[in-house]
Amino acid sequence: MGITVCVVGCGAVGSLFAANLATLDDVEVWAYDLAQAHVDAINRDGLRLTGAGEVLGRPRATTDASELPPCDFGIVATKAMHTDSAIAATAHAFAGGCVATVQNGIGNEEVLARHVERVIRGTTFPAGKITAPGVIQWDVQGDTTFGPFEERPAPLEEVERLADACTRGGMPTKAVADARGPQWRKVIFNAATNPLGALTGLTHGRVCERPDLRALASRLVDEGKAVAAAQGIELDADPEELIDYAARPEVAYGHKASMLQDVEARRQTEIDYLNGGIAEFGRRLGVPAPTHESIWALVKGVEAAWQQ
Repeated sequence: MGITVCVVGCGAVGSLFAANLATLDDVEVWAYDLAQAHVDAINRDGLRLTGAGEVLGRPRATTDASELPPCDFGIVATKAMHTDSAIAATAHAFAGGCVATVQNGIGNEEVLARHVERVIRGTTFPAGKITAPGVIQWDVQGDTTFGPFEERPAPLEEVERLADACTRGGMPTKAVADARGPQWRKVIFNAATNPLGALTGLTHGRVCERPDLRALASRLVDEGKAVAAAQGIELDADPEELIDYAARPEVAYGHKASMLQDVEARRQTEIDYLNGGIAEFGRRLGVPAPTHESIWALVKGVEAAWQQ
């Protein structure tokens, strides 16, 4: 039996899911985004991925949430600071469905749970950037993990249905009972690398080539691991290994982190949900995270400079 999926937020990552899922005959895909030019291009020409994968999907796109039909699944891929407004606008479409997040940072599930009953904790590693309306450069491939969110869990069998569709569509996805380990691995990875790229202008590989910056990334990883351990979270892999793996030329050496893309465009970053989130959890748990606090302050200072 087919399913209907709405991707909420069709930036680079959301578009990867929307385009790939739209290649499946048994999945009806809707894309909700506020960028009118992007939506118009998708409806006119389809959603095209280039680079790490060559895909042309044809989801139905809209800027009007009232047009969305009842959906079996939602995949929220907005920036973390837009989660509340995005799910408030679209929650009616998921009254009988389940909603997953593939966003960066900490706390998105809690926001979704204020609006919908069945929430899926998710984390994803594919990355890219919008190069033109309706066109995405797919820079980095990778896996996705979904699991029930503990406070408002989606049934595991529903998590498995969504993971199966994503995998068949070209986005390899695992369904697990506890997705906190993969999520915190990525949060720690992002918090240890994204702001360093944003503050220096360097790609991931070039950050790792500098011993001083690589050592700073390790300090951030160590603090993040301590905060995760204090919550009883067992990481599914070492973020240090992921940092070195991503620095390979064939993986993400030349990739500009999303936070660097935001800084170059003078857009608000997700620093509050990455380093700020780890520092906040650390304060609650009595675990010091001074390096994360310093990095948070530096990026907030960069944002403040745009207002001068």
